Amino acid sequence: MNRKLDLSIVVPLYNEEESLPELAEWVDRVCWENKLSYELIFVDDGSTDRSWTVIEDLKATNPSLTAVKFRRNYGKSAALNTGFAMASGDVVITMDADLQDSPDEIPELYRRIVVEGYDLISGWKKERHDPLSKTLPTKLFNSVTRSMSGIDNLHDFNCGLKAYRLEVVKSIEVYGEMHRYIPVIAKWAGFKKIGEQVVKHYPRKYGKTKFGMSRFINGFLDLISIFFVGKFGKRPMHFFGTMGALSFFAGFVITLWLVYQKLAAISSHTEYRDVVDQPLFYLALVAIIVGCQLFLTGFVAELVSRSSSERNNYQIDRVI
Repeated sequence: MNRKLDLSIVVPLYNEEESLPELAEWVDRVCWENKLSYELIFVDDGSTDRSWTVIEDLKATNPSLTAVKFRRNYGKSAALNTGFAMASGDVVITMDADLQDSPDEIPELYRRIVVEGYDLISGWKKERHDPLSKTLPTKLFNSVTRSMSGIDNLHDFNCGLKAYRLEVVKSIEVYGEMHRYIPVIAKWAGFKKIGEQVVKHYPRKYGKTKFGMSRFINGFLDLISIFFVGKFGKRPMHFFGTMGALSFFAGFVITLWLVYQKLAAISSHTEYRDVVDQPLFYLALVAIIVGCQLFLTGFVAELVSRSSSERNNYQIDRVI
């Protein structure tokens, strides 16, 4: 009977052919020196360079390596989600393939999960070697995420170097740009013991970053989605119904006020404006219609599952 692995190391990658041999050797050396059994899972997110050829060569000499290749580029979240599905070690560690994350951090991350009992440890790149155009927006996102999530002990939600108990990665779903907010997703899934570890951050050794400015817009939209789904995913009528009730009530009150004004003017034989000639009438009408639509949206949302069966159905080219 095979011994259960200590570690599953998931590495999403896109066009990182130069760094893969060094990364694989570094991981193997660290795990060997610390007597940690491991599997190294490369997820090739549709690379257009020689990354897959390099992985095949590495596989020939490293039995602990396994890999999957997407037919096209789906994004880091898709790669992580697929790697999580493949993982089988007691502790799952994620790291980037560009050698900016140090495998030397692995033993301590493993210890804190196994010995200290954390569900998730997130790396904190306290001293970063990234341009200002990347660090400033990241600080803004981290500040907003801390405020919205209540996880105030994390400084760097988006650090690629993280460690998880196996149960955590098997209980969460990552898609879109949501890899940036995995600690938040884990918290909403009921995993409360989340910690942080200062990790060394190296300058990029080969190539250049694969992420553009659009990641900030997409990341913000996904942050809103996470909090909405986390709070109202199982009870959407509580959100839409409340908003609908408030809107309908406001429109109804305005309508009663307009009718009261007209009746009061008639009874006192004073001059009055017709109800439909007043802007408030149309405001009330819109509020009532919007309220009804929100109610209907809530009912439909209660009937439709928030999770599409196709959401994480990726076209895989090869597996080794």
